[in-house]
Amino acid sequence: MTLPEKAVRLKIYTGEENRIRHRPLYEVIVEEARHQGLAGASVYRGVMGYGENSQVRTTSILRLSEDLPLIIEIVDRADKIEKFKEFLKENMTEGLVTTDEVEVILHIHNKGQK
Repeated sequence: MTLPEKAVRLKIYTGEENRIRHRPLYEVIVEEARHQGLAGASVYRGVMGYGENSQVRTTSILRLSEDLPLIIEIVDRADKIEKFKEFLKENMTEGLVTTDEVEVILHIHNKGQK
């Protein structure tokens, strides 16, 4: 799959403890993105953050949290991102979802070969 030069980045801000059907939210989102044929998804764990309730989550040993902030990023064509947003609206119970237009400079896939 080749991405167009102009694509959309979907960013989902959530926490490690958020769940869908008793499974980690981030796992369900990544699996659904793969199922829908999106170009790829990445999950990033934050070292510190807070959300709507202003409760700070951190990796600091003095205030160690098990619910660290996560960001899930997906970049693909606008029409595929729009369809995926419907899944998020139907299934997410907590978090923040944003999109922005991005310029794809390079997108190379080695088909699993090294």
